[in-house]
Amino acid sequence: MSTSENDSTSAGALQAMPARQMVQTGSFSTAYYHAGEGPARPIILVHGGGAGAESVSNWQRCFPLFAAYAPTYCVDMVGFGNSDAPSPESFDYTQNARNQQLIDFIDALDLGPAHLIGNSMGGATSLGVAMKRPELVESLVLMGSGGRSQTLSPDLGPVIHYDFTVEGMRAIIGVLANPGFIPSDEQVQYRYEMSIRPELVAAYKATMGWVRENGLHYPDDMIAAVKSRTLVVNGKEDKVVPIEQAFEFLKLLENSTGYLIPHCRHWAMIEYPDLFAKVCIDFFEDRTQYGDAL
Repeated sequence: MSTSENDSTSAGALQAMPARQMVQTGSFSTAYYHAGEGPARPIILVHGGGAGAESVSNWQRCFPLFAAYAPTYCVDMVGFGNSDAPSPESFDYTQNARNQQLIDFIDALDLGPAHLIGNSMGGATSLGVAMKRPELVESLVLMGSGGRSQTLSPDLGPVIHYDFTVEGMRAIIGVLANPGFIPSDEQVQYRYEMSIRPELVAAYKATMGWVRENGLHYPDDMIAAVKSRTLVVNGKEDKVVPIEQAFEFLKLLENSTGYLIPHCRHWAMIEYPDLFAKVCIDFFEDRTQYGDAL
């Protein structure tokens, strides 16, 4: 695929998304976006856990590419974007809470079995669904995925110590995306604004506090028990989830295959949306080339 098809030099303006919808998931409401139709299994896009992360900022570049192939859904995780952000005094922002939210979302809209595509914390959440409710999962795509124990790089300082300023947000993007990627001012401002609403600040601090105390990982034997067809995607220069983590997932997951992207860090869906969507859709369609767990 040519460089022009995967322009990583500029994010451009934010692209239009379908109207936001809401659905009840347990004790709170979840925001989501939906487009696409047809007989193919639904695709659910699950964003990561960085400050300001949510469906529009994380998936808007590749959302229409997936929606042209199958019914596609983006989900705002609890405490992010436009989903409810319950007070940390009454709600525990644990990984299990996010796993249950995604399960409740799939059940509420009767989407299972679906293709789950998760980035970073969203990968850990997608993996958690496959562990707890494997019948809901047609296949997994783990992109720069959390889920295994690792030592955090010092390069992640701007992410870990985000100061809730526009320049702080620009510094986060500088870590998450490759040096050739130039985000638009609109994208930076949008993500910044999605990080500073008081209820989201409280939820984000509670989420990161739980991660620091407990880690964002599962025991290796629980990962190895997942039998869903899985595509492990990693940027070769990912500073958040190093390439070594992708190799470990491939070792543990019996029915897995891998795809590594050069000159890419943590945001394959934003840095190379055309390539990322093509690789995922090829994986969904070609059960012979990529292996079949059935």
